[in-house]
Amino acid sequence: MLDYLGQILPALLSGTKMTLSVFFWTLIASIPLGAIVGLGMLSKFKPLVWLINFYVWLMRGTPLLLQLIIVFYGLPLMHPFAIVFPRYEAALFAFILNYTAYFAEIFRGGFQAVPKGQLESARVLRLTYWQTIRYIVIPQVFKIVLPSIGNEVINLIKDSSLVYVIGLGDLLRAGNVASARDVTLLPLIFAGVIYLLLTAVCTVILRLIEKKSSVWR
Repeated sequence: MLDYLGQILPALLSGTKMTLSVFFWTLIASIPLGAIVGLGMLSKFKPLVWLINFYVWLMRGTPLLLQLIIVFYGLPLMHPFAIVFPRYEAALFAFILNYTAYFAEIFRGGFQAVPKGQLESARVLRLTYWQTIRYIVIPQVFKIVLPSIGNEVINLIKDSSLVYVIGLGDLLRAGNVASARDVTLLPLIFAGVIYLLLTAVCTVILRLIEKKSSVWR
């Protein structure tokens, strides 16, 4: 078994690299975008709120797998406004759109949880809107939304396996190819172990961040 693991490990590690790339860039883009969209959901400009709510409803109400298929296979067929994405960019685009919607809903709840009295106090102190957001709202919202964001981070690791549908060589695809070639489930089991390790590392990091944030004032 160790000899066989040594043979397939390079392919699994290469797939893991792709999985981590999709995971990392999706988080980097979708968390700040989610915060901005979450703020937009609380806007007093009704057309903007309706547009954002429709976007969030659409992204959360349809499977990510379907969104991946539409972005990579569907958009090139939409003449005369066809959009063609390379495989990797298509995966990132679909993942960022999807996770931005989920993070926006999380941040919206966090923003609404901030006591209105503190916002009124900020006005009395003549803080600007962005100063209020930066120094009063964001620090509190961060602590409120952290557990929910942590759940989405774990889900993202597992959801990254969906990129196989557009032919990207991620961890699951590497395990599946080796399993089909060698007629054994061992590559998929090894891939599962790697997924478990990735989620374990993320869980530990998130708990450390939560512990650190609990002492912030």
